[in-house]
Amino acid sequence: MRDDRDPRPADLDTISRQLGRPARDVVEISARCVCGNPLVAATAPRLGNGIPFPTTFYLTHPVLTAAVSRLEAAGTMAGMTERLTADPALAARHRCAHEHYLAERDRIGRRAGTGEVPEIAGISAGGMPDRVKCLHALAGHALAAGPGINVLGDETLAAVAEDWTPDRCTCAGAWDPGAPVPTKDLSRHVRHLTR
Repeated sequence: MRDDRDPRPADLDTISRQLGRPARDVVEISARCVCGNPLVAATAPRLGNGIPFPTTFYLTHPVLTAAVSRLEAAGTMAGMTERLTADPALAARHRCAHEHYLAERDRIGRRAGTGEVPEIAGISAGGMPDRVKCLHALAGHALAAGPGINVLGDETLAAVAEDWTPDRCTCAGAWDPGAPVPTKDLSRHVRHLTR
């Protein structure tokens, strides 16, 4: 039986168009738009080229990604990090999100067949467990895990509700579904191998 998280070829083409580069080592579609398009891709913890990749849950939808980028530019991460130092209960929940992230990355790694990735053992994403350094990672985890697991990711999603919400499709015009699927990957994870 096919799991809705299983990436179909059309999903990978959509993600490539959303990102403007080829989809890379996608193991699951961890969250979908109400229309079915990918929102979050779960990436193997070791890329096919051998590079360790700690960012398991990767936002792909351009509208959501742009909205979260605006929050980052507004300095939201610094305020969240300050709250973590002042609020032990929030800090404990952030640490629980970190542990959940690690467990999910292990699950994704098993599903991908990548085995152990010692280079990133104990390292999650987004600054967890002690700070906030990437709202995209927290929001991606929140969407993949569901409400209540990553509280700062949930806050991030609530803060972008004017631009994006999980119950409203914003896909029309966000990327060109008829464009050629990108084939050239210029990301730093590819350039690193050619050094």
